[in-house]
Order: sequence, then structure tokens, then C-alpha cells
Amino acid sequence: MGSKQLGFSEYEQSTAKKRTRRERFLGEMESVVPWKALIDLIEPHYPKTSSKGGRPPYPLASMLRIHLLQQWYDLSDPAMEDALIEVPTMRRFAGIDMISDRIPDETTILTFRHLLEKHDLGQQIFEVVKAHLKANGMAMKQGTIIDATLIAAPSSTKNKTNERDPEMHQTKKGNQWYFGM
Repeated sequence: MGSKQLGFSEYEQSTAKKRTRRERFLGEMESVVPWKALIDLIEPHYPKTSSKGGRPPYPLASMLRIHLLQQWYDLSDPAMEDALIEVPTMRRFAGIDMISDRIPDETTILTFRHLLEKHDLGQQIFEVVKAHLKANGMAMKQGTIIDATLIAAPSSTKNKTNERDPEMHQTKKGNQWYFGM
């Protein structure tokens, strides 16, 4: 991707001493994914201009990178949009600069996925990446970003047999105890 001016959070992250697991993984993917082959596969089907005369389409390379991030981290379209806003490492990988670039919203991400599905490109992308990684002695496993949410319940929650529901547990967040799922 082209060189862009870093925002403060990007600069702060890029000067940090320790590289995170995500940074290491995305660094490896940057060097091993056959980007040109994938872009060449999609480009004939990717719109050159907006269909409604609005803003120009996002760069194909960015949309491809976002699609792969979504697959690798098992993110829904809205969660992918949020990750691009919240996670500088993912934004950098996608080639997005928050200061000057628009961030694709969940509808744009969905539209890109539908374009890939319509032309049966999703499976072809997977096969090209898989074959390329295999040729280089690697394999890929799907990753997941976990976002745990506490759902509170009264401490005396009982089921029909008048026992505590086995799915209910007690946990501490900060100095506060919670009972629930």
C-alpha cells in the first residue's frame, strides 16, 4: 500500500516496542498472500465507477484486505466496520488512513462480499491463497476475536427444579461482582 501520513494513534502503535500477535500475523499475511493474483481475479468484476453517480468505489486492494480480515477474524459486516474504526493494526493492513480516507461502512463491506459471491470468487480466492500458502510450506487456521459481554441476572435465579441454572456463573469485573451469563 502507498505511504501515508500516520495519525497520532498509528504513530504511537508503530513506535511501540512489542509487536502484538495480530501485528505479527498480519505482517506474515502481507508477505505471503498473492495480492496481485487475487486483484487480477477480482478486477474484471469490480466497478470502476459508482453505479449511482456518487462517491467513487473504495480501492479494490483495500476491499480485498478487509474481506480477508473479516474471514480470518470471523467478523460480521458491522463488527468489521467497528474493527476498522477501533483497531489501528487492521486499519493499516487495509491501507486506510483515518485522517484522510473514508472507512467502508457495513453496507459497503456487504456489497463487496455479495459481488464476490455473485461471481463465485470467494471460493476461488480461498483456493488461490490456500495453494500459495501450501507451496510456501504454510497453512492457515481461522482466528476469532473474542468480545465477552456480561449479562447480569438476580443472584437467586433458579430453574424449574428450583436449582441454580448451570449456565449462570459468578464473575468479578473490576471491584464489582456479577452473577449471570
